[in-house]
Amino acid sequence: MPATAAARKTPGAASGAGRSLTDVQRKLHSLGLLTADDCILHLPLRYEDETRVVSIGSLRPGAVAQVEGEILRSEVLYRPRRQLTAVMADGSGELQLRWLNFYPSQQKQLAIGRRLRARGEVRGGLFGREIVHPRMGSAETALPDALTPVYPSTDGLSQPSLRKAIAQALQQADLGDTLPPAALQRYELMAFEPAIRLLHAPPPGVSEQDLVERGHPAWRRIKFDELLAQQLSLAAARAARRIIKAEPLPTQNGPGGLVARLYAALPFQLTGAQQRVVQEICADLGKPYPMHRLLQGDVGSGKTVVAAIAAAQAIACGAQVALMAPTEILAEQHFRKLVSWLQPLGVNVAWLSGSQAAKARRQAAASAADGSVQLVVGTQALIQDHVEFHRLGLSIVDEQHRFGVGQRLALTRKGEAPRGQVVPHQLNMSATPIPRTLAMTFFADLDVSVIDELPPGRTPVVTKLVSDSRRDEVIAHIAHAVREGRQAYWVCPLVEESEALQLQTAVDTYEAMRTELPDLRLGLVHGRLPQADKAAVMQAFRDGDIDLLVATTVIEVGVDVPNASLMVIEHAERFGLAQLHQLRGRVGRGTAESVCVLLYQSPLSQVARQRLRAMFETSDGFEIARRDLEQRGPGEFLGTRQSGMALLRFADLESDVGIAEQARDAAAWLRAEHPAAVQAHLARWMRGREDFLRT
Repeated sequence: MPATAAARKTPGAASGAGRSLTDVQRKLHSLGLLTADDCILHLPLRYEDETRVVSIGSLRPGAVAQVEGEILRSEVLYRPRRQLTAVMADGSGELQLRWLNFYPSQQKQLAIGRRLRARGEVRGGLFGREIVHPRMGSAETALPDALTPVYPSTDGLSQPSLRKAIAQALQQADLGDTLPPAALQRYELMAFEPAIRLLHAPPPGVSEQDLVERGHPAWRRIKFDELLAQQLSLAAARAARRIIKAEPLPTQNGPGGLVARLYAALPFQLTGAQQRVVQEICADLGKPYPMHRLLQGDVGSGKTVVAAIAAAQAIACGAQVALMAPTEILAEQHFRKLVSWLQPLGVNVAWLSGSQAAKARRQAAASAADGSVQLVVGTQALIQDHVEFHRLGLSIVDEQHRFGVGQRLALTRKGEAPRGQVVPHQLNMSATPIPRTLAMTFFADLDVSVIDELPPGRTPVVTKLVSDSRRDEVIAHIAHAVREGRQAYWVCPLVEESEALQLQTAVDTYEAMRTELPDLRLGLVHGRLPQADKAAVMQAFRDGDIDLLVATTVIEVGVDVPNASLMVIEHAERFGLAQLHQLRGRVGRGTAESVCVLLYQSPLSQVARQRLRAMFETSDGFEIARRDLEQRGPGEFLGTRQSGMALLRFADLESDVGIAEQARDAAAWLRAEHPAAVQAHLARWMRGREDFLRT
């Protein structure tokens, strides 16, 4: 059931008009703790056991313990530096206490003969066992009957203040269960109130390890609730989209139609997987509510032609199409292909990017606004305020995870204003396959199409791990391959020298290669190169006028040169796993055997070693994505770094797959059988997060 109005006040909040927040309340707000409901879901990072006292004689270095004894002596020493010291004894031994920074009040507390408690990490010092900066308390106070929680905090907000606010919230908030008894029985869950109270104040008998590792049944209930709220929110967003109107863009049957003529003009046949996803997308386009589909496929699987067919279907119905890509090189690659396929069929295709001259940008924007172009391809320039569309029916976003959620929505909204409540269909594309756990959770509101088959003629890429000490051998191998008529990439992580990262830069590498390989034709491309120069270099490489292209990661996506069959990635240990996989996908596009050399510098960190091992062991994009998820988390797949919103606070996408599957099942069951429980659960868990999950 929803929290009561009283529970929605900030714990300890001042009442009455004109009263300002206290410093503690401001700190709580900075943590996102605006109400009692927020506070009860602010759970401990770890716990301290202050429920018992141990003898000084039993202490061992490295242990965190609480002892009780009499102060035998205390003094301020000045060598080697000013410090406060005291000695405590309990009959079983003596313990040195030491403070490097202290207040006069602390010195007064350590009166000789006084019985105190001290807690902290035990060290083996020069004068026996000691605790540095112990937490002190009176021996006369009763020991707590629960473990002491340690919460995530912020600068200036003490643990006692945070504990007090959360204890007050537990008294104010409605802790009634949002789930019906049948759900607790069906999914073997603890009731919410005992679970949340146990996590905030666990009794001494509870395994501290189970609590810290989040394996306790109370933690299982919290994870289930969080994942259930997410599933319910996504299901609600999906249902809400079914109510919104979109212009139906059905397939135009007949041999003279644009789609049929496109099929006839293509110089290749679609794979079975491509044909399957085309049918799924084209069926969605014909519906009166907006398509919200993710098209995913590994590097080189042929997503662009699928997008072209979808665009052709929309254009045949009189609608406009916008395709947005994250980089100019990728956007230009799409533009070239779409122009070659669609322009001969009478489709006007426009190009819009930030690097264009102002006049060209104005012309492209005017053509989109008056409807004289049917397809506009570009970068983030497409979502600028001055860009409008006459009748946008389909928005396509490539490499969707590289855009912020707001940017993806901005393109779709370009089609909303002119026609009121009618919104465009949306197709997101990604060459980074989404791991199953991620698809099951954060993409549960999307329809997903997967191209799981590579076009014929693609050759497997051999991946080699080579130490930087063998650099000369690699250069000699490149020279030999180029002289046999092949082309090669040499990828560097930086453009200019960095003192922080002593890496070989693209500019330095280019100059060095010109000296070492004087008979080869070299090119250089990087992000700071003017777009016209960048385009000229890339065209020369496509035309075979450049043998070796030295580049930064601007070639990560969107570069398709079949004759380029060798790639060297300099300082491969500095790249992300998904990025390495994308770069490797630039070779192996022709019939020649292709090789990707990962040139690394020792010593390798454990993470870098795992990353390179994954690249060596598999070329399966889904397996690469799974391992990348393990290493970096879901933010890279979702494009949420700009949002600043935590994805999951308690559940883990790798270890809690079983709970996620139960939450997905529960979401469907509750929506069908217990709609009141759905609203109550969302009220508790999703305040302030609905818009984020709807994206």
